[in-house]
Amino acid sequence: MASKKYAVSTNKNTTARLDTAQRLRFGILVVSVVLIMEVIGGLLTHSLALLADAAHLFMDVFALGLSLGAIALARLPATEKRTYGWHRTEIFAALVNSLVLVLVSLFIFREAYHRLLSPKEVLAGPMVVVAAIGLGANALVAWRMHDPHSHDLNLRSAYLHVLGDLGASVAVVFGGLIMWVTKWHIVDPLLSFGIGLLIIVAAVRLLLETTHILLEGVPRDINLHEVAETIQAFPGVNGVHDLHIWSVCSHIYSLSCHMDVLPEQRPEADRLVADINTLLKDKFRITHSTIQINCTACANERIGQDLAH
Repeated sequence: MASKKYAVSTNKNTTARLDTAQRLRFGILVVSVVLIMEVIGGLLTHSLALLADAAHLFMDVFALGLSLGAIALARLPATEKRTYGWHRTEIFAALVNSLVLVLVSLFIFREAYHRLLSPKEVLAGPMVVVAAIGLGANALVAWRMHDPHSHDLNLRSAYLHVLGDLGASVAVVFGGLIMWVTKWHIVDPLLSFGIGLLIIVAAVRLLLETTHILLEGVPRDINLHEVAETIQAFPGVNGVHDLHIWSVCSHIYSLSCHMDVLPEQRPEADRLVADINTLLKDKFRITHSTIQINCTACANERIGQDLAH
């Protein structure tokens, strides 16, 4: 039997979302062209640094694609079988990407090591031209992505990725100029080591973040006790326990807890929960909250509760 629609969410910021999607598509198109150009240029000029930078660009394309995919996934309705919709596919994709990039960086390290033992002549002039075009394209994408007034986390994340690649592009250009002038071709594998290090550090961070989300850990920018204290600060709240906060994906936080309310405040429980939900959203970006009202007998329980296996 086909699954019925479970819920359909609406978004009042449709125009802003479309503008973000357009910026991301522009970034993916430009960076993809530069990536292909650097792969071809790296093979023709024998520059491992260009190929390593192309791998770094692949990270940007993937990151931009994830951000664009998150916008598309947000439009899909939840179902009876998938009550969170398809948001978590972003995390699985990021997990696979991080593992692939670790392998890519290890390959770059191996090739750079062999180049150090036996330096290979690099056509530095054409390499500088290709790297300079890549630098200009990255600068264009960064300018297009930059919006100091935007609160869109996807756009901000994509912008930071492109900024990181700008640094690598600058290094490749200067490295090519050094080789062009001095004929020190050992600069190429040294640059490759540096770019490979950038890739593996970013990949490991991504791997740690995705596994943390898959293990339903508390989002790293949220303090569990601060959230509990914020809820308990409301008049009539006697205590909070069995508090759980987790990420559905990189930009959707959820919360569930038991909350003890003083007897005289029970008639206002609905308004109290609504006020708490609003504050959780505004202060901690927790957009999905489930708060259960309990009796005063539960007030002495711990904030976190162990689950029976």
